[in-house]
Amino acid sequence: MIMDKFKEFPTHKILYVLAVFGFLIVLLVEIFVFIPLESKVSTYGILDYEFAWSATRVLSIFSAWGSTGLNHQIIAIYWDFLFIIGYVSLAFSLITLVFQRSNERIQTIGRYVIITPLLTGIFDVIENVILLIMATNPSSVTDSNALLASLSASIKFALLFIGIIYFILALILIILKKIQKRNE
Repeated sequence: MIMDKFKEFPTHKILYVLAVFGFLIVLLVEIFVFIPLESKVSTYGILDYEFAWSATRVLSIFSAWGSTGLNHQIIAIYWDFLFIIGYVSLAFSLITLVFQRSNERIQTIGRYVIITPLLTGIFDVIENVILLIMATNPSSVTDSNALLASLSASIKFALLFIGIIYFILALILIILKKIQKRNE
């Protein structure tokens, strides 16, 4: 099975480099792109747009943003594609690292969780493409596009949450096991 190969990665250095690479992308895009662009948009943020669920709500958000705000959000969505590479790399490497160090019971769950960062990235790309289509072509603002974007965002965040919970719980169990070994 492909997932068993992750357990036997020849070195952790690749995962550490991948984690640092992902972290740096996330940090730099957040600091130099998302935070400055967010301060230029009033009333609604990108999350409001991601979770608009209907054409009426999307058009209301666009109206509040105006053309300048909408252009800022389009720029942010383009930058989000790089952000996806960063957070997927970071999450995948961290989940794989704890997966490799976990006991068999935790690895049984991890075999499925290890792919959540990749799936998260796929749903984020789907969401971004739909958001860009609606933002750049007002005639494409439909209930079905708004629904699909919001559904993709919901799945993205759910998968990301599953990966984070697995990582935290597996890490806690690894730390507790090390403490227990020291005390023996």
